[in-house]
Amino acid sequence: MTMTYLTTKDGAEIFFKDWGPKDAQPIMFHHGWPLSGDDWDTQMLFFLAKGYRVVAHDRRGHGRSSQIDTGHDISHYAADAAAVAEHLDLRNIVNIGHSTGGGEVARYVARFGQPQGRVAKAVLVSAIPPLMLQTPANPGGTPIAVFDGFRKALAGNRAGFFLDVASGPFYGFNRSTETVSEGVIRNWWRQGMMGSALAHYEGIKAFSETDQTEDLKAITIPTLVMQGDDDQIVPYTDAALLQVKLLEKGTLKIYPGFPHGMLTTHADVINDDLLAFIKS
Repeated sequence: MTMTYLTTKDGAEIFFKDWGPKDAQPIMFHHGWPLSGDDWDTQMLFFLAKGYRVVAHDRRGHGRSSQIDTGHDISHYAADAAAVAEHLDLRNIVNIGHSTGGGEVARYVARFGQPQGRVAKAVLVSAIPPLMLQTPANPGGTPIAVFDGFRKALAGNRAGFFLDVASGPFYGFNRSTETVSEGVIRNWWRQGMMGSALAHYEGIKAFSETDQTEDLKAITIPTLVMQGDDDQIVPYTDAALLQVKLLEKGTLKIYPGFPHGMLTTHADVINDDLLAFIKS
């Protein structure tokens, strides 16, 4: 197993993990805000055991990647993902993105992966496209005041804010139906606090205000859309239900009662469904 870095054209140092047989089909994982590639540990170990090559990187300003002060937007996120894929010369990739990572996947596939002939399938999990922000054209979106509140909380007490998110809505631990895991909460907090406050602050605008309608329309590879209907972070009616309408070859799977962080809380279910899609 190897873990290393690459440097992008604008000087960001991107940390990545590349595990498994180098001649096996690669699965590339794209994490959510404000986390790191470690958020995919369960999936990486699962697919590694199934014989796949698994790759995950830390987005610029997140995790172990450098705390560069520029490029905290979806286009740079996608370009950095492309740099990893090109550096490792990955082919026939299955790109799986969670939350903001889903936006990263959509733009990467549309602008890099498909034109370069590197991608085979994509998966959007609790993903942000097409647009989170409420606008006249997107009346079901989330009001700007909510995201302004995120910015205020992060700037005022990032450690406390991250603890509140992880122990509350992210995993549905504020619901009586979910068993609270202190380890999961601490791991979310650990990943978040490893990253840059600036990257996280500017990332709020990136994940909330980027319209990715055209990215979704441009994707022609088979794409699985997965989301829980109790997602308190990204409302599924303004995300998954719209994504599948815009995708040329989209397949929708809605999970009753599952939270935003269902990759962790319900990994056994999600991993099996991911495997079935990849094999299909």
